[in-house]
Amino acid sequence: MKPAPFAYRDPDSVDEVLALLAEHGDDAKLLAGGQSLGPMLNMRVVSPEFIVDLNRVKALSRRGTSADGGFAIGALVRQAELEDDPAFAVAQPLAAAALPWIAHRPIRNRGTVAGSLVHADPAAEWGGIILALDARLAIRRAGAPPREVEAENFFTGILETAVEAEDLLAEIRLPPWPDGARWGFREFARRRGDFALAGVACRFEVDGAGRCRSVRIGLVGVGDTAVRARLAESVLEGEPPGAELFAAAAAAVGKEVEPLDDGHASAAYRRHLAEVVVADALAEAWEQDGRDEG
Repeated sequence: MKPAPFAYRDPDSVDEVLALLAEHGDDAKLLAGGQSLGPMLNMRVVSPEFIVDLNRVKALSRRGTSADGGFAIGALVRQAELEDDPAFAVAQPLAAAALPWIAHRPIRNRGTVAGSLVHADPAAEWGGIILALDARLAIRRAGAPPREVEAENFFTGILETAVEAEDLLAEIRLPPWPDGARWGFREFARRRGDFALAGVACRFEVDGAGRCRSVRIGLVGVGDTAVRARLAESVLEGEPPGAELFAAAAAAVGKEVEPLDDGHASAAYRRHLAEVVVADALAEAWEQDGRDEG
């Protein structure tokens, strides 16, 4: 399998990238890690006229604490860089715990967070992570002011996002980790490293009265996009955590998700798995007793 012929550009600044996107629009594709784009080119799922290689744009490789105390991840940051970064594990323990479950290490060595999000496979872990963390996505376009999109508004359909043909997802912005927040991550796949048949990233806090607050549950593999489980969140919000409450929240997930039938699993099986992984992830979060362990 070989890709169709294309022209190659390797700019060294964000402005040049944006100019190329403005000029070529739908005829151009951005190359960062290439873990999704490469196979799609080879199978001719996409046949762009231009490949715009981001790898010389040093400004997109930045990662670290942001001005508000959160964590910023540039478009060229590899997943393995975050996995190996002790500061990231302390700053964002939920995302750090999920990273080893994403594909395999050779893929994480090249694959970028931004690339995974823009590809928008509904089973990809980062979709659930950004929903659970209330992330904001910084998008750039030539001749327009930078804009931020909330995680919940980022995914628009299967393999579709708020990033349009002339746009660059420049940075993922994770808010500061709340003191005492509890978190859990669970997924079920046929083999370790496969896309999840169902997966969940969750986070909540416990107030002074011993009740759940600021509940966030992001699901993957159980719809045409990553989805936030708002019904399950409402079951938990304001209630004292425990096994019975977690079972009720899991049952609510079963009612609100709309899985697809495919060659890997039936919709009914995915719905059942969603309930199981949510109950397990919530129990994991509660057992942490509010510790943030990197």
